[in-house]
Amino acid sequence: MAKCIMVQGTMSGAGKSLITAALCRIFKQDGFRTAPFKSQNMALNSFVSADGLEMGRAQAVQALAAGKEPDVRMNPILLKPTGEKKSQVIAGGRVMGEYSASDYYNMKKQLVPHILKAYEELAAENDIIVVEGAGSPAEINLRAGDIVNMGLAELINAKVLLVGNIDPGGVFAQLYGTVGLLSEAERKRVRGFIVNKFRGDKDLLKPGLRELASLTGIPVLGVVPYTDAKIEEEDSLSAGLGRKCHEKLIDIAVIRLPFISNYTDFDPFDRSRHLGVRYVDEAGLLGRPDLIVIPGSKNTIEDLRWLKRKGLFKAILAAGKNGSDILGICGGYQMLGKRLWEPESGDSEEGFSFFPQSTEFRPGKLTRQVKGRFAAGPFKGLCVHGYEIHSGVTAYCGDGGP
Repeated sequence: MAKCIMVQGTMSGAGKSLITAALCRIFKQDGFRTAPFKSQNMALNSFVSADGLEMGRAQAVQALAAGKEPDVRMNPILLKPTGEKKSQVIAGGRVMGEYSASDYYNMKKQLVPHILKAYEELAAENDIIVVEGAGSPAEINLRAGDIVNMGLAELINAKVLLVGNIDPGGVFAQLYGTVGLLSEAERKRVRGFIVNKFRGDKDLLKPGLRELASLTGIPVLGVVPYTDAKIEEEDSLSAGLGRKCHEKLIDIAVIRLPFISNYTDFDPFDRSRHLGVRYVDEAGLLGRPDLIVIPGSKNTIEDLRWLKRKGLFKAILAAGKNGSDILGICGGYQMLGKRLWEPESGDSEEGFSFFPQSTEFRPGKLTRQVKGRFAAGPFKGLCVHGYEIHSGVTAYCGDGGP
């Protein structure tokens, strides 16, 4: 059975995913068979494994760092928000259903055997499992029934590293306060602190590190410098989604839908010195960009209504008439047609009508890896591969040719 170490954080955005990926790579380089594990992830960015199962992108990246193919057992439960208090629950890579926050909270215990089975199978195949927590272990209102932080650590008897983010300030309060809210048994699991995202002179930090260790009895194991690692973000807390302007040659405006999904599709644009990406959620901020991108959505009909309420629907139409190109991806592409509808509920909404097509949403979705080849242009003949997460059937509905 594998040994395990668990990375928990003082908050979302502390850097748990990056530290977990780094440990996976370090242990691999040291010759250990290593795998990542996160019992429950909440994200609208997801990955499809080779066998067509859906899992968190962070665990896919961590798997590659460990030299492994992404495996849905590394993230047995994935929650994808579909409303203010509702999420699609994906268990073992397949949709289990949609549940309200309270209903899911009440059913979590039923998922423990599924989580432990996935963990134990990985542990039998590896030397080390690097486990990632979620949010903060100090959410004392959620302590009962916890399956992702200290509750999971107890189930698998994991030692814990606690990561704090110094970049916004207050890291000593983060770490001290988190430990102070843990039970005595939980505190004993914390074997060390990691101060993440540090900029500046470490010598000026050392007195604080010594005092923190003295106050808590827990050593500071390391200070990780701030780095722009270019690892894909896993949720809507990404700092990039707040970018309102840029100074690059080509202006790309991505519509920041409330239920935007897989927005990491646009990360390659950020790596270009000529392409500037900004995220727009107000009609007055759209302007006349070179390209408008309507991205994928986890709730396409509701996001289309949001565009209309915010005035962005009319603003996009006007910008298109004034020369802006418009690109729809996944749910955004479905919005470009005439109509979106869901027969089961009777819900429907009129789209942009750029194309003579309509989309019908049916139960279930398609998840698979795909390969293709450029048929024309400067990349003709080049092979590409990716994956598809697709809901709805889009069909031609015009009178003439497409």
